[in-house]
Parts: sequence; structure tokens; C-alpha cells
Amino acid sequence: MSQVPDLDAGPKVMGDDGQFHATDDEVDLSGTPIEAWAALGFFWLLGLTVFYQFFTRYALNNSASWTEEIARYFLIATVFTGATIGVAKNNHIHVDFFYRYMPAAFARAMSTLVDLVRVAFFGAATFLTGQMMDKLGSYKMTIIDLPMNIVYGVVMAGFAAMCLRAVWVAKVHWQRGYSVLQRPESDMNDR
Repeated sequence: MSQVPDLDAGPKVMGDDGQFHATDDEVDLSGTPIEAWAALGFFWLLGLTVFYQFFTRYALNNSASWTEEIARYFLIATVFTGATIGVAKNNHIHVDFFYRYMPAAFARAMSTLVDLVRVAFFGAATFLTGQMMDKLGSYKMTIIDLPMNIVYGVVMAGFAAMCLRAVWVAKVHWQRGYSVLQRPESDMNDR
């Protein structure tokens, strides 16, 4: 026979007076990394651009042609600055299943190798983006008369920030003697 859950076992939000009583935790944004603020700024610019596009298309019946291209570029900027947050929190997708069955020394060596490959990848991506910007030269955006290197500059800055954050993550892993691959229950705040 199944048991009926006790609804009064959780936190009490309805007072004896029948009113809803809840208090929010204090918001603390002091630990928010600079990349998160940059991503939020690009996201708001993207939202405003899309709203302007919607307004001109459906309210004024005269669509602004530049909004589609600029919205795409703001989305690219949001993604590349936002990806830095994932690197800083070390929560990009990874497989830690095999680390449970590896000998501890081998798991440590493999997780260190993963950290080094991550740093190398983001460093190479930064370098290759810079080379591509060199080759583009004065290539302009399709509709707006601005250099396309503005967009690629944001991408390169995102890769460079990811590389720096990957170095920081590798340093944290080295100092504490394990990574999230070895101990999935840990996070970057554990010391």
C-alpha cells in the first residue's frame, strides 16, 4: 500500500492567517564574473535589436533591414562571452564515468591532460581567429558599413578569456590535487 506524502512536512509558506508568507534570500552579485556582465550586456542589446525589428515589421509595416544582421552578431557575442562562464565554472559537458574505474594515479594524469588540452585548444582558437582577422582585412558587414573584424574581435576576446579561465581552472585542479572529472560532486568553489 502506498503512503500519502505529508504535505505539511516541507517549509511552511501559508500562515495561520491564510496569507502567503515567504522571504527571499538576499541577492549577492559580488561573485559575478566580468564575463557574465559582458554576456548580459550583449544579451540586452540582442533583445532590444529583436524588439526593434519586431516593432518596425509588425507595428510600422516597414521592417528595418539591418536588424537581422546585427541581431545575429549580438547572438554570436552573447554565445562567446557566455561560454567563458562555462569554462570558469568548469561545467561544460564532460564524461566522468571512466574516471571512477581508473586507478587514482592514472585518473589524475588523464584529468591533468584534459586541462592542458583545453588550454591548448582555446589558445589555438584565439591564435587562429587572429589570423583570420588578418586575412579579412577591411572586409565589411553585409548591410552595415562596419568592419567585419568587430565581430571576430569579440569572438577572439571570448576565446582568449576562455583560455585564461582554462588556465585558472587547471591551476585550481593542480593545487587541490583533483579535478571535477575525478570527483564529480565537487565544484570550482571547493578547496
